[in-house]
Amino acid sequence: MDIELNAAHWIYLGGIVVILMTMALRKNIVVPAVTATMLTAWAFSGSIITGLSSIFNASLVAAKELFNIFLIIALVTAMLGALREMGADRLMVTPFRRVMRTGTSSFIILAIITYVISLFFWPTPAVPLVGAVLIPVAIRAGLSPLSVGMVIAIAGQGMALSSDYIIKVAPGISAKAAGVDPDSVADKALVLSLIVGLTALLLTYFLQRRTWHEPSPELLTAWENSTERIGAGDADGGAPTPPRASDNTVDQPDGTVVGTGPTGGATATAVRSEAILTKIDTLQSSPSVEPPPAEHKTLSAKVFAMLVPVVYLVFIIYLLLGKFTTVVPPLKGGDAAAIVGGLAALILFAASATNDKRKFLETSSSHVVDGLVFAFKAMGIVLPIAGFFFIGNGDFSAAILGLPEGTAGPAFLFDLINAGLANVTPHPFIVAFAVLFVGLVAGLEGSGFSGLPLTGSLAGALGPAAGMDPSTLAAIGQMGNIWSGGGTLVAWSSLVAVAGFARVPVLTLARKCFLPVMASLVLSTVFAIIVF
Repeated sequence: MDIELNAAHWIYLGGIVVILMTMALRKNIVVPAVTATMLTAWAFSGSIITGLSSIFNASLVAAKELFNIFLIIALVTAMLGALREMGADRLMVTPFRRVMRTGTSSFIILAIITYVISLFFWPTPAVPLVGAVLIPVAIRAGLSPLSVGMVIAIAGQGMALSSDYIIKVAPGISAKAAGVDPDSVADKALVLSLIVGLTALLLTYFLQRRTWHEPSPELLTAWENSTERIGAGDADGGAPTPPRASDNTVDQPDGTVVGTGPTGGATATAVRSEAILTKIDTLQSSPSVEPPPAEHKTLSAKVFAMLVPVVYLVFIIYLLLGKFTTVVPPLKGGDAAAIVGGLAALILFAASATNDKRKFLETSSSHVVDGLVFAFKAMGIVLPIAGFFFIGNGDFSAAILGLPEGTAGPAFLFDLINAGLANVTPHPFIVAFAVLFVGLVAGLEGSGFSGLPLTGSLAGALGPAAGMDPSTLAAIGQMGNIWSGGGTLVAWSSLVAVAGFARVPVLTLARKCFLPVMASLVLSTVFAIIVF
C-alpha cells in the first residue's frame, strides 16, 4: 500500500530533526516542539486558527494522558517532605554504617541503598542522604571518591531511574507514546536496567579496585579537608564541593536544579543538596527547649524510619505474589502506581499528625501543595514536548487538531516510517540500535525524561515493521535516554550533584562512567533483541 505524504508530514519530520539537533546542542526543546506542532497542524488543516489552537490542545491532551504521573510524583514528594521534617529519612539509612567496614562491603552497600531509595523515591533524596550519611563512611573504609561517585551514579541515576519500576513515570510516558501496555514496558525496562546496572557496577568494581586503600581515618580527614570547587570545566583530579544553586532554578525529577534563565536547558544545572542537608542536620541536631517533645520526635522518627520500608516491602511482596502466583489477584494497568500513591498519602497524613497534631490538617495540605509544585516543575516541560509527538500518533492527533469526534486523526510519524520502509526490510538489530542511539542523543539535553515521547513514538512505529514488540523497543529507547540524560554520561545533568558530594570533577566522573555504561547498554540491547 502506497502512503501519500503531504506538506504536514514533511513539516513534522523537519520538527523531529530540529528537536534532535537542539538536544545535541544541549538547548531546551520546548520552543521547537511547540512551533513544530503549530506548523504541522496549520499545514494539515490549512487554517492558522487550527494551528494556533493546536498549541493549547497538544499540551492539554498530553496533560490528560500524563496527569496520573504528576499526581503520584506529588504524593511521594509530599510524603518525603513530612518524613524529612522529623528526620526519619536520614535514620532509614544510618544502620548500614555498621556493615561498611571494607572497600568491597562499602561498594555493595552504597549500590544497594542508593538503588532502593532511588527506585522508591527517585534519586532526589538518595544523593543527599547517601552523601551525608554513607559517603564519609565509604571513604574511611577505603573507597576512592571517584569510585563512590560512579557507584551512586550507576545505581541511582542509572539503574533505578531507567526502570522507574515503582513510581512508573518513565515507562508510563514511553508506553503512552508507543501505544502499548505500561506494565509490559516496565517489566522489560526493569530487566534491561538490571543488566546494564549490574554489568556496569561489576566493570566499575574491577576497573576501580586498584585505586582503593586500606581502611583508615586519615583517608576521611584528607577527603574532608579538600576544598576545590567542582564545575563543568574541571578536567581531572581534585576534591570539589557542591556548587550552589542559583536563585533562578527549577527542580528536576532526578534531583537537579535547572536554570530557567535566558540560556535555559540543563546546562545551568546546579545542586540543591546544601539546603537539604542543612535542614536535615538542623532538625536532627538542634536542641529542643522542652526535652519530652524532642524525645517524642526522635522516637517518632525511628518508628517511621522502620514503618516506611516495611510498608513498601510488603507491597513489593504483594506485587511479586500477584505476578508469579495465584495467591493474590494480580494488579493490572495503573493499579500498582495508584497504590504507591495511596500509601504515600496515608504515610504523609500519619507523619504530619505525628509532627504537629494541632496543625496537621494545614501541614498535610502544605506538603501536598509542595509536592504538586515540584511535580509540575519537574515534569511540566514534558507536556508540550509530548504534545508534539502525540500529534504524530493517530490515537491523539484528532483531539489536537480539533477534528469531529469519531474522526480518525492523521498518523504523521507512522506514515513517515512506513513510507521510508516501503522498499526496505528493517533488521531488528539495526532498528534496536537505532532507537538506542536516538535515546542517547535525546538524553544529551540532560533532563532524562524529555526524549521518552520520541523514543516511544519511534518504538510504536518501527516495532511492527522490524518484527519486534514495540514495548521492547520502547524499553531500549528508555534505557538510552535515561542512562544518558538521567545522570551518568553527560556532565550537565544530575551527575553534577553526585560529583559534588563525592568531591570529584564532574567531567572526570562522566568520562569514567562512559565505558562501563556504554558497554552495558550494548549488552542489554543485544539481550533484548535475542530474548524479548
